[in-house]
Amino acid sequence: MSLFVTLFADILVAVLLAATIATSLRLSKRISQLKGDEAALRATIGDLMVATHSAERAITGLRTALDECDRTLDQRIQAAQSCAATLAGGIDAGENVLARIAAIVSGAKAAPAAPRPVDPAPVAPRPVAPRPVPPVPATADGPNGERLGVAAAAALAMTERALARVRARAA
Repeated sequence: MSLFVTLFADILVAVLLAATIATSLRLSKRISQLKGDEAALRATIGDLMVATHSAERAITGLRTALDECDRTLDQRIQAAQSCAATLAGGIDAGENVLARIAAIVSGAKAAPAAPRPVDPAPVAPRPVAPRPVPPVPATADGPNGERLGVAAAAALAMTERALARVRARAA
């Protein structure tokens, strides 16, 4: 029986030794596979670091561009506010001129025409050169554009009538 026990123990040791060898081979393959994965992981980490640095540079560039856009926008807003103030002053001046013209027209309509004394010796007429009149836009944008256009047209008509009267007196 001791022979069977010894033989059984030797067979058991041989089987366990074969299982250990097989397990060692599998572990060796897995370790080499993990080392390959480690190299791929290191390459991936390197790529991520390069991408991170590129992103940081891009963010810096975007911040610079944003600051430039902000400065440009501020300059344009200031220029627009200046233009708006200038236009508001022009509109106020135009309304004042319109009010004066309306007062002159209403005063001229209300006053009766007085007879003119006849000059015994007529004076030689001076030639009056017509002044160039800037064109008036047909339509203007804005809330006061139509009123300014009407005022400009009225002023032009009054100028033409005054020139006609001067020419009639001269003739």
